[in-house]
Amino acid sequence: MREKLKIDPEVIDEINRYLLDPENPLVNGILGVIGKYGTPEQINARAEEARKLPNLVGSLKRTGSPYVKDLEWLEEARDKGAFVGITEFRKKVLPREAASGEYAEDRAVTLEISALQYFPWLIEEARRAIERKELMPGRYIRVRKMVEQENDNGDIRAIAAAMQIIGASYVETLDTKGTDGSNVHLGGPETITGYFGGIGQPNTHPLLWLDEFLYYYTTYGIQQVLNINPGTVLVGYIAHRLGIDMGFKISVFMGNDNPYSILWTLLTARLLSRADGSTPLMGFNVSNSIDAESLLVSAEVRRKLGFESDVRIEHHVTETYRSIVRQPYCRREDVLKLAEKIPNISAKHEGGDVEDEKLRNHPSDILDYFREKSEVCESNEMDLLLANYLDKHAAVNRTAEALTRKGLSFVAARLLHRR
Repeated sequence: MREKLKIDPEVIDEINRYLLDPENPLVNGILGVIGKYGTPEQINARAEEARKLPNLVGSLKRTGSPYVKDLEWLEEARDKGAFVGITEFRKKVLPREAASGEYAEDRAVTLEISALQYFPWLIEEARRAIERKELMPGRYIRVRKMVEQENDNGDIRAIAAAMQIIGASYVETLDTKGTDGSNVHLGGPETITGYFGGIGQPNTHPLLWLDEFLYYYTTYGIQQVLNINPGTVLVGYIAHRLGIDMGFKISVFMGNDNPYSILWTLLTARLLSRADGSTPLMGFNVSNSIDAESLLVSAEVRRKLGFESDVRIEHHVTETYRSIVRQPYCRREDVLKLAEKIPNISAKHEGGDVEDEKLRNHPSDILDYFREKSEVCESNEMDLLLANYLDKHAAVNRTAEALTRKGLSFVAARLLHRR
């Protein structure tokens, strides 16, 4: 029976004929969007130039952004070694064992936090990390509206610069998604969880998504974005194969909750990978409902298809206290179990630990991600949202401590925390 699964070469030829057909409207749509920005080589060169740290900071200076002094402080603090070193952190957790202990660096878990909505939060987090000898995450997720951050004292450039200064990867969330009014089934963010199809990007939105990405890619050098829909995932695969050096992570809203759905996604990634085997899929945020055993099977799928070092499996340790999952929710033990066996995973912290959240008059809420900054300020709740973010930072450090006690390693902001 197993032999029946072998894909006939004629089927592959048929797929190739379809993709290469000059009359193919789907491929032509992608080519048309890319053509607005130039050739892939020209597009990548513009993005690389826009991403250079001196260019980002220079633009902030020209516009008089107040964030320049914060970036200068961050760089100075990094250069003088103000942040806790990895060995020092381990000694704090395990005073006796840290110096002589061996840690599984080949299976280091990336410490991930979401969502970094505002640049000043990063500076507050950094000051706290220095004061308390805590770790800064190695990966940041942003869900703030792109146009809003673009027009907020250069917030979008300040974050792009800061990520280079601290040595962390980050992901932006484009505005082209179903919550922009295009999905007729959604009345707004508050109805997202009522539709099992996720946020959605209906009709021509995959092309609008690509257009929006190319704008931010060439203007600010932003390379990694969130991906929430099978259509835009496919568009990303095709654009990358055509030569655009883009990257994306698949969102938890895609609902990949079993090894078969992960096989489906990775099969397409493999079919459309470049000649060198590379894929734009940087991270794979699985559903909150998946268990550790299924994650281990999914990791084996990833390995067999040649993506173990390229595609990070990202698992929620915590989730916002409201509007997304049933509480209490904490998957730290899952991460510890996975890190003992597989490489290239991340521990994502979307909320604080439940013990912290219970103490808050305003616990973390996924719906806060969709609020306008002006409304947050008018309601005098910015400090409350910052407190939620710092609770997530605390959860990140608890995960790092738990990994350390298990003899496991982690990836923090690599330019801040020296080994």
